[in-house]
Amino acid sequence: MLQSTSDWLHVLPLAWMAVVVFGVTYLVAAAIYLGVRMLAAGGRARSFKAVSPGMLPPLGILFGLFVAFTAAQVWSDNERAENAVVREASALRAVTILAASFPGEPEAHLRALVRRHIQDVVAQEWQMMAKRIANLVVTPHALAEALQTAIALTPTNPGQQIAQTQIVAQLETALEARRQRILVSGTQVGPLKWFCVFVQAACALFAIAMVHSDDGLASAFTMGIFATGVAASVLLIMGFDRPFVGQLAVTPQPLLQVMPEL
Repeated sequence: MLQSTSDWLHVLPLAWMAVVVFGVTYLVAAAIYLGVRMLAAGGRARSFKAVSPGMLPPLGILFGLFVAFTAAQVWSDNERAENAVVREASALRAVTILAASFPGEPEAHLRALVRRHIQDVVAQEWQMMAKRIANLVVTPHALAEALQTAIALTPTNPGQQIAQTQIVAQLETALEARRQRILVSGTQVGPLKWFCVFVQAACALFAIAMVHSDDGLASAFTMGIFATGVAASVLLIMGFDRPFVGQLAVTPQPLLQVMPEL
């Protein structure tokens, strides 16, 4: 259930994701505010006022550390995803250039295999990565055939020997880059990290409400400001949480540029 809700939220346009995140955050903050105000009116105001305002900075710092810890993983995963796609595209582009050393049928065949691989990636593999169901069990047939074709080439001069070696190396690089992007497509912020971020945010909101329990307006303003920061942090992380999902996802554009006719 949590997984399906998370999937639904991640595929929303950024504007609607912001509406949901900010809306839920403000609703939770309002519920905490009203709950503390009701308890204070019930005779607990004196106890609430005994809560030291000095605990607010440590709570805020802890929340900031949790956000930074979570965001570090997100930035790392996105960087790995982008680098993998660029490496794969660069390797395939090198193959199409080096294939010109074997004019005629070998060149045409290698270029056709590269084109077919890119078409398969864009039409099928990218959607599988977005759904996080892509795996390394299935071998990319076009790349495998291209590697076999390159190994089977018969060089007739030193230049072709060098070109053959480089083609094989670049195809191996493309296979490794594909493996990396598929692996990183399954990453996301784990439930435990989200739970800790939300619990810490709720603790800070409760503390703010108790410290300002004698002044409803000050409490509402302070909680509203902190809730806005919480929502902005969650939105930023969630927007980049899954490298191949959502409006800010990594695109196959570098691969498409290898074969402009696509």
